[in-house]
Amino acid sequence: MERRYSEYSERELRDEIAELTEKAQKAEQLGMVNEYAVHERKIIMAKAYMMNPADFSAGETYEMDGDYEHTFFIEYMNGIFAWGYRKQNGRKVSTEEEALPISMLGRHVQE
Repeated sequence: MERRYSEYSERELRDEIAELTEKAQKAEQLGMVNEYAVHERKIIMAKAYMMNPADFSAGETYEMDGDYEHTFFIEYMNGIFAWGYRKQNGRKVSTEEEALPISMLGRHVQE
């Protein structure tokens, strides 16, 4: 039975990320797009467990890694997930609330 990332030590998380990165690179080289995407998502989740959720605050806006057009406004935190919505040029663009692992968030944005 697989363990949850929340049960891993920081060292185990680092080892898992290294292993997943290697697998993702191999999948990319072999043109296995779906397998590559799965490994990338697992890496994002493992990285989130290495971060401190207290570094992110509800009512604040953050950059999004890999998405330079949007920012993310946090309505509330639930563990390693920030719940809220995407914004573009200071305006709400998504109608539905979504959850992002905190590892997908960048620096705090002043609006």
